[in-house]
Amino acid sequence: MSHHYSGLNLVFPHGDARLDFTDLYAFPKPGDPNKSILIMNVHPSFGVNPPGLTSAEPFSPDALYEIKIDTDGDAVANITYQVRFASSKGGAQTATLRCVEGALAATTAEGGRVICEGVPVSTGRVAQVIQADDYRFFAGWRSDPFFFDAQGALNNFQFTGQDFFADKDICSIVLEVSNSVLGSKEVRLWARTLIPADGAGGSWMQADRGARVSQTPFLAGEQNEAYLAGEPAGDARFIGVFAHALEHTGGYTPEQARGVAATMLPDLLRYDPTRPARYPHNGRALTDDAVDAFLATLTNGKVTEDGVGPHSDLVAEFPYLGPPHNGSR
Repeated sequence: MSHHYSGLNLVFPHGDARLDFTDLYAFPKPGDPNKSILIMNVHPSFGVNPPGLTSAEPFSPDALYEIKIDTDGDAVANITYQVRFASSKGGAQTATLRCVEGALAATTAEGGRVICEGVPVSTGRVAQVIQADDYRFFAGWRSDPFFFDAQGALNNFQFTGQDFFADKDICSIVLEVSNSVLGSKEVRLWARTLIPADGAGGSWMQADRGARVSQTPFLAGEQNEAYLAGEPAGDARFIGVFAHALEHTGGYTPEQARGVAATMLPDLLRYDPTRPARYPHNGRALTDDAVDAFLATLTNGKVTEDGVGPHSDLVAEFPYLGPPHNGSR
C-alpha cells in the first residue's frame, strides 16, 4: 500500500510514524508551464500495526526531510531540498527550507542555502503558505491524496472498492519551483527521511526512502532494511529479489521477471517538466492511479484495478491537497 507502512509487518521505520515516507509527486504547475510542484508526503495519521491514530505532532524535530533531484542521469543527487523542523514550548512547529547544490547534495549532511525559515507548520484546515524568492512552500497536515483498497489487497486481491485512505490525513511538504532550477532535461527524483546516527559528530542515518509506488512489498527481512537504508545508485543489487517476487506473484518466467524488475529499479521518479504528468511514465499527478499500474505489473496483467479512484477533496490552488479531516486528529 504505497510506502505508508515501510517496515516489516506494516510497521513504521524505527517505530516512528513521523519518519515514514509515503508518496512523492511531481507535476507541472496548473496554469503555469514554467514551474513545477513537488510534494513529499510522510507520517500517516493512522497506523495498522498496532491500529490507531499516530502522533499529533506533524514532523520529528530530530529528523531531516529531503527531496533529492538527479539532473544528469547517474542516480546521484545534484540538488537537494532539505527541511528541518523545530518545536516551540506551546507545541507548534516551524520549518526551515534549504537548497543544497553540487557535490554536497549527494552527501548525508545538514546544510545548504536557506530559502526560508521560521515557517509555521499548518495543523488546521487553512493552509499556511509562504512565498520566498521564486519558491512557494507549505508544510503541515493535509488530507491524504493516496487512494487504495488496502484491505482488499491484504485479502488476496479480493477488492471491494472501499478506499482505506478516504478519511485519512498525511503530513505534506509542498514546494513550487521554477523549471529553470531543474534544467532542460528529464530529471529523476526521490525522497528520504534521516535521523541522527548513534555517537557524536553530528552524522545522520537514513530511516526511509522511495520514489515509485509500493516497492517495499517485494522485500523481506534484511533485504527490506538494506533497501530502505540504501541509495538509488546501488539498487541494481535488488533486481534478483524483485524478480523472485514477480515470478511468484505474476507467473513471469525468470527472464521476464528480471526484465520487469530492471524497469522498477533504481527507485526513482522520472520527470520531464515540459510534458504532462502521467505515472509511471512522467512524474506523478495527484489523480494518477498509481496503484492500478502497480497491480498490473505485480500480477502480470491478471489484476488491473482495485476499484477506487482519486479523492474529491483536492483543491485547485497551492498546496493542491485537501484540508485535513476534522475527525482524524
